[in-house]
This record gives sequence, structure tokens and C-alpha cells, in this order.
Amino acid sequence: MPTTERDIVHDLAEFAAGTEYRRLPEDAVEGAKKSILDTLGVILAASGVEPAMSPIIDLVRESGGRTESSVLGFGGRAPAIMAAFANGAMAHCLDFDDQTPWGQHAASSIVPAVFAVAERHGGVSGEDLIAGVAVGQDIFARFRRNIDWRKDWNFSTTMGVFAATAAVSRVIGLPAERIADALSIASMQSSGVMETVFETGSDLHGVYAGFSAKGAVLATLLAQRGTTGVSTLFEGEHGVLNTYFGGRYDRENLLKDLGEVYLGGTTLYKFWPSVGTSHGHIHATIQILAEQGLSVDDVSEIRVYVGDHHDLMCRPLDRRRAPATAVDAKFSLPFLVAVAAVRRTIVVSDFADETRRDPEVLAAAQKVVPLPDPSLDWKFDMLPGRVEILTHDGRSFTKVGDGLPGSPKAPMTWDQLVQKFSDCATAAAIPPTAEQIREAQEITHTLESQDDATRLVRVLAGT
Repeated sequence: MPTTERDIVHDLAEFAAGTEYRRLPEDAVEGAKKSILDTLGVILAASGVEPAMSPIIDLVRESGGRTESSVLGFGGRAPAIMAAFANGAMAHCLDFDDQTPWGQHAASSIVPAVFAVAERHGGVSGEDLIAGVAVGQDIFARFRRNIDWRKDWNFSTTMGVFAATAAVSRVIGLPAERIADALSIASMQSSGVMETVFETGSDLHGVYAGFSAKGAVLATLLAQRGTTGVSTLFEGEHGVLNTYFGGRYDRENLLKDLGEVYLGGTTLYKFWPSVGTSHGHIHATIQILAEQGLSVDDVSEIRVYVGDHHDLMCRPLDRRRAPATAVDAKFSLPFLVAVAAVRRTIVVSDFADETRRDPEVLAAAQKVVPLPDPSLDWKFDMLPGRVEILTHDGRSFTKVGDGLPGSPKAPMTWDQLVQKFSDCATAAAIPPTAEQIREAQEITHTLESQDDATRLVRVLAGT
């Protein structure tokens, strides 16, 4: 357990306050812009296809208040805190949002929060918005790489709220001492256990990023007004890192090259709308069937080799083979592999009620058999899945799902992200026009030239 007279909250606050757009590496700028476009697209798609959003949107509308910030997909405006809540909930609920190379999600907390406050604040340039997002992405990735996470707390929310708070604080230009206060206030909103992800039947797995986005906005606005925090937030005897993670973190590497090397450029973008640890198995399944010229009718059994985290996506097996909700379906490995086997891809519409009950997919899911493989346990890097397909005529084919689309070996390009954004936007509850979609893509690609970055969300909201 490191001991120090100066808590890292002050290093992170000074880093956030001092980050200038002109000093950002090119990959950090690109990573921020890609995550902005990707996240806004996923939010729009969620508005049109995810039933779990209905109670949240009803509550936001019922609560009323000042019309400060856009609620994407549904139209209308709300107080910044509630707009961040609604947009944040939509940002993750399709499990289509970006992730670090080591798993867990940053942008679904960061992007809804920064736009909500930028609209409320006014006059935020594209350069400042990019700088804020880059700060949040870097802090989140540093936490993810250098904290010994035991998969008990939901890292995406527990630590995501701090990344989003730093991002929002930078966007509106808070000084370092106020950012340290904001981070401390955010600890009151730092929560979420992995049981909400692993258990079936709950909407919380889908909407959890709304809580961290909302918490970041609340913390920043309170700090802006003078609410003070504690100076030993992260490393104090009862601070975040000792309380949540037993003091298991690498302080030196967490702060190494802070302000010089930005990790947002390592962000990965999903090709399929499902939990990232399923993509290796999906890829391997599609490849085997395509390479061998097989149809799902030729298959007698699909063996998916699973490590500890994969196994959670297979239990209880009967419910994972026929998930009751769209949220569960995106975390159900047998169902996802079955969809891949039948359709040779996975798209957002595969999780709608009627398509989720497709008899061909459900029959294929009965053929999926998980087999334990401790070598695939998730220790740090996300591991590729391994699949073996047996045919009725006695043949067997095995493949490891390495080099899959959206992985470090095959990252999604701007053109692919633009297409993903367009596909997602057209699925919105109130879809933007083709011209609005095109304009939003162009604004994002040249966001640094915008005097007012919130023009991007206003175009998508039609306001």
C-alpha cells in the first residue's frame, strides 16, 4: 500500500486543468473524436430499440426543470443533470459502446456528461471539448491498467464517474483546486457492483452508465459553486483505492508520463452490439462456418471454451440460451454464438422481442455447449474465445477468435465508424434526417474547428 504526503487526486486535478488541445498527441485527438461520434450514435440507436429506457425517459420528462441540455433520440431538453442521466443510460444499454483494450467502458460516462454541461455552460469550443474527453479517457485507462481489479466493483461506474468528472471540469475550465474538490464530491456517486452485470433479469446492466454520467455533472456543478472535498480522496487510509481495491495499485505507473502520453488513442470500438468478451467466440464461429461452407443445419454441437468471465455469460445455461430480455441477450454467450451461427453477424435488431424469439436461433442456442478452459481466465488483457464446431457427419473444426473486427489487430476505421453511426442514428426513436446525420459526421470529423461544440448535439436533436 503506497504511502505519500500528496494524494494523486491533486496530480489528476492539475493534469485535467492544465491539458491544452494544442499539446494533445494526434492519436488522443482522434480517439476523443471517434468516441464522441461512436457514443452519440449508440445513444440514438438505444432510444429506438431498448425498452429499459422507457421508465428513465418518463422520469426525466416528469421531473421538468430548466431546459438546459438535449435528450437525444427522444427530443426535448432537460436540466443538465437529468440529460446526462438519460443520455448516459442510453450510451451503454446496447453494450455497443467503446472499451479499453483491457475491458470496461469510459465514453458512456464521459460523453453524455460533457455535452450536458457544455450545453448548459455555453461557449465551449471543439478544442476544449476534445481536450476534456481526452483527459477523461486517459484517467480511466490509467486506472484500468494500474489498479488490481478483482471484478467485484463495476469498474465502469465506480471509476468512470471520476474520469467523467475530470472531463466535465476541464470542459468548463475549472481550476485545479476546484477539480480536486469535484473528484472528491464524485466519490459520493462512485458505486456499482458486478452482480448487476452478471445476474439475469435486471435492467441495471444496461443503464448503469447513466448514474456515473449524472454523478459527474452533479459533482462538477457543486464544486463550481464552492462545495469542498477531502484532500486524501484516493490514497487516504479510508480512501477510494484502499476501500474499494485493498490498496492494490501501481502508483508510479499510474502517474507515469501524465500529461505527455494520453491513452485515449488506444480505445477500441465495437463491431457487434454485445459484451466485448463475447466477440472472440462470435468471430471464431462466423469464420469456421464461412471457411468450411457450413450452414447451422450441418452442425450438431458448438463447443465454446470458456474462462472465468466467459463462464458467467453461460450460467444459468437454460436462461442464457433463451434470454428473457434484450439486456440479458447481449451478455448471453450461447445466444450470441447462436445468432452468429445463423446470421453470420450480429446487429442491434437481433435483440428486439420478435427476433430474439426466432426459432432457428433458439434451436441453434441449444447446440451451444460451454466447456471450461482456465487458460482463458480474464486476468488483464481481453482474451480471444475458442470455438469447436462438430458436424452431423463426424467432422470437427476448431478456431481461436483472434484478430476480430474492432480489436487492436483490426481497429475500426473512420469510415467504419461513420457507417456504424449512420446505422445507429436511423434506429432512433425520432431518427435524424439523412442530412442531419451527414452534417453530424462532418462536424465531428472537424470538431476542433468548431467555436461551439454543442452544435453537434443540436444538429442531431433538430434544435
